[in-house]
Amino acid sequence: MSSAGAAGAAIGAPNASEVHQARWARALEACPVVAILRGIRPAEVLEVARALVSEGIRIVEVPLNSPDALESIRLLADADLGEDVMVGAGTVLTPEDVDLVAKAGGSLIVSPNMDEQVIRRTKVLGLVSFPGVATPTEAFAALRYGADGLKAFPGEQIPPNIIKAWRAVLPADTCLMPVGGVSTDNMQDYWSSGASGFGVGTSLFKPGDGAREARAKAAAFVAAFRRLSGPGGPRAAKRARTCQ
Repeated sequence: MSSAGAAGAAIGAPNASEVHQARWARALEACPVVAILRGIRPAEVLEVARALVSEGIRIVEVPLNSPDALESIRLLADADLGEDVMVGAGTVLTPEDVDLVAKAGGSLIVSPNMDEQVIRRTKVLGLVSFPGVATPTEAFAALRYGADGLKAFPGEQIPPNIIKAWRAVLPADTCLMPVGGVSTDNMQDYWSSGASGFGVGTSLFKPGDGAREARAKAAAFVAAFRRLSGPGGPRAAKRARTCQ
């Protein structure tokens, strides 16, 4: 191919950011439940992840304080889990962590806090940024730094009435997910208050769970989510599209 032809092909090809954003959008629309696999080990991560995906989960997060987390992320990124499945890391605390996750193949960067340098490095690399925020001040700052969505954390301290208050002042297209304390019992309250989705940890997976336990828990959460919007999920799809 000539240099001109190569340049033309490059112009027409999507860049890394566009690829990751498109996958994020598909995952959100399919099922905006983030499975947080804290404590998972590389030897079990594929079996557990495939069990979750088989029940409809489309976003899988491995916190970096899990055993050999980067290897687990690499295995998930290399596996054929589906074009609408997003793999990323949680507990990402430094720009150097972002680099390591990107090298392992992760495309979603989740943090328990709001750190400007982590957000900016994530966007430089074309990845999806999902920092943790606990106040409206942090939420607006994170969006200003380029965050793609907001992790309302810890959810136990940010109940549905607080989500509703945040939703009244945040930009309408803000992707806002409570993380921590989310259960099939309170999903409806969060959803009615304006949550875009949910981050779920030990209620979906805890160390020692195998594929059978993960599959059963995922089935319960996915069924609960689908009930939020009724048959066919039109309201769910519309809510997810506000995150894109």
